[in-house]
Amino acid sequence: MKKKGLAILMSLLFVSSTLLSACGGGDKAAEKPSGGSEGTVSNEPFEITIRHTQVGESKKFRLALLNDVVSKTEEAVPGLKIKLDAVDSEVNRKEKLRGEMAAGKPPEVFDVFGSPDAGVYSKEGLMLDLTPILDELGIKDKFTTLDPFTHDGKIYGLPIGGSIEGIFYNKDYFAQKGLSVPKTLAELEQIAEAIKADGKIPFAQSSKDAWIPLMTTNNLWSYYAGAEVTYGFKTGETKWTDPKVVEGVKKHQEWVEKGYFKKGELGFEYADMRNQIITGEAVMMMDGSWANSVFRDPAQAGDMVGKIGYFNLPPVNEGDPVIVMQDANNGYGFSAAVAEDPRKLQAVKEFIKNMWTDEMQLRGLKEDGVLPAMKMDLETMNSTSDDPLMQDIFKGVSEINKSFPAFDALVQADVNTALSMGIQQVIGGELDAEKMLENVQAAQEAANASEE
Repeated sequence: MKKKGLAILMSLLFVSSTLLSACGGGDKAAEKPSGGSEGTVSNEPFEITIRHTQVGESKKFRLALLNDVVSKTEEAVPGLKIKLDAVDSEVNRKEKLRGEMAAGKPPEVFDVFGSPDAGVYSKEGLMLDLTPILDELGIKDKFTTLDPFTHDGKIYGLPIGGSIEGIFYNKDYFAQKGLSVPKTLAELEQIAEAIKADGKIPFAQSSKDAWIPLMTTNNLWSYYAGAEVTYGFKTGETKWTDPKVVEGVKKHQEWVEKGYFKKGELGFEYADMRNQIITGEAVMMMDGSWANSVFRDPAQAGDMVGKIGYFNLPPVNEGDPVIVMQDANNGYGFSAAVAEDPRKLQAVKEFIKNMWTDEMQLRGLKEDGVLPAMKMDLETMNSTSDDPLMQDIFKGVSEINKSFPAFDALVQADVNTALSMGIQQVIGGELDAEKMLENVQAAQEAANASEE
């Protein structure tokens, strides 16, 4: 890049000086080693912080798994005390971690998106190169993919799990009304019309946080324009104003205008969307496979446990490839400052050793419904859970012909912001899809130009 590194980082982060002055939770990452001379081992107490996003009832199983890994790691490293710092995922990604990175003081371990975030942070020298650690532990080749966390041939983070996006649905309602899993998008719309005519909401939706409705939008434009289209926006090879992309976003707009979603969705939180399904108010819902943990938990789903199924978004035409958002982009990164302290580096190695095992991956699948980030055959996954909903999700994985990562793993932060604002304006009736995408394309061109 022609611009200075810090300027690039700041342009991505949107961090104000006020935010920077408020951030300082990662001071320990910059301290000098406290364990004595190099090569010696001390039992003196020391601390590292793990920033995680396992917040709320829906993530209680993942938090329990993390707590067990923390306990094992503390037992293995003399003097180690791990401080858990829980922050909402959106707040961590868009505010907290960005501010800490701009200040050069992230926590020792932190929840991070591999692409594009880890790429920017690693370029600025703020993230620990894990390549030698993975070689030492012998696990580098055991992941389904490390592409989102790999930059210039080095690995700067590890995915905690995988996911796909598709449609959860009320199986009992489908059976009572004689409805079948649709084979085309047109059949899905026919089902939506029948549900609406019956006085229920076809699709549960919450749009206060724009990433939620953008799951629907992202899948639709990828279905119309192709799985590869989003890869080209950052290079200029494709444009947001491409007629097929416009057609996909217009389809989402059409669904809003037809009343397929509950009115007032711009004011609804993520949990509200799932509650629309649980209460029977809505019949279907586009969400990530991770949502299965809510629908399998009697404390959250009540009588709906066992009554929720899953299917991939059907293709535009019968016989077309099944294209699914498949992701392994969310995981943990580590501060580069850890390398300055042998004891903290050892703590990080132990954390990785304990977190990324077959046992923990299968436990995450069984208890939390998170698809493994490490290589597992379908038979092993099937044997882990005989839950009907999980079997539906495994079937969805097996049906994939083409996959693509979520858009926010491929485009710059400015473009993500333009998309977030744009989809909410479309939902609110302030913009049509075509004008929204013109605005996004302008943001894309500006972001691309800034990187030349």
